[in-house]
Amino acid sequence: MFKKINKFILLAGLGLAFSSPVAADNTVEDFQVWGNVTALGNFGFMNPQNPDLKKFRWWMEGQGRFGNDATQFTQSLIRPGLGYAITDKIVVWAGYAWAPTAEPLSIARPFNEHRIWQQVTWADNFSFGRLSTRSRFEQRFFDHNAPIAGNDDVGHRFRQLVKLAVPMPSIDPNLSFIVQSELFIAMNTVDNPAFISRGYDQNRAFVGLGYKVNQFATVEVGYMNQFINRPHSARADQMMHNFVANLFLNF
Repeated sequence: MFKKINKFILLAGLGLAFSSPVAADNTVEDFQVWGNVTALGNFGFMNPQNPDLKKFRWWMEGQGRFGNDATQFTQSLIRPGLGYAITDKIVVWAGYAWAPTAEPLSIARPFNEHRIWQQVTWADNFSFGRLSTRSRFEQRFFDHNAPIAGNDDVGHRFRQLVKLAVPMPSIDPNLSFIVQSELFIAMNTVDNPAFISRGYDQNRAFVGLGYKVNQFATVEVGYMNQFINRPHSARADQMMHNFVANLFLNF
């Protein structure tokens, strides 16, 4: 088991290395603290006699992020959604997200971002652990306080997350080693030289520990390296060193 864990730690380290910028001189770094609560459930409670209702799912997520060395509010996310379980492993989703944003992600002044999102999630258990993926499309809308007004005010983005949870029964039966990476790709260029351009947008690489508190709740804490790529912008690239605490509730 420990040999497997060491291999995944090595892979996580490589992921963090690849997420680092090549031209460090053009990169601004920051330490941030992120907190997240995500609750998932189904609508079977509405009529326990109808098993098909369990295929219909709900999603509610809330996040708070604090940057500039964790001294100020940087961003929050409220993300509700609805889903349908195609199989016991695959669920399709759609929803909305509201993301008030401030420095150091904003330029000079805060703004609101609104997103429409669609995603497919997949998860399965294997001998080495639980592997899951999330493929998400986002349509991003910005209010009048967005950094620079542009003709195209809708940004289209694709996100691919891969996550592996490796049990550590020799230490605690409820403890897991977590490694994940999420790649962001901008699908179009918003007419805004300081904001969004087509191509590689960012990567988030996370390593940490997960603990199953009970049948409903799991806590994950760890380090996330977030690199934001700005090749066509006057702004410098950004690298965030984030302490992340997640609470996942499954009803």
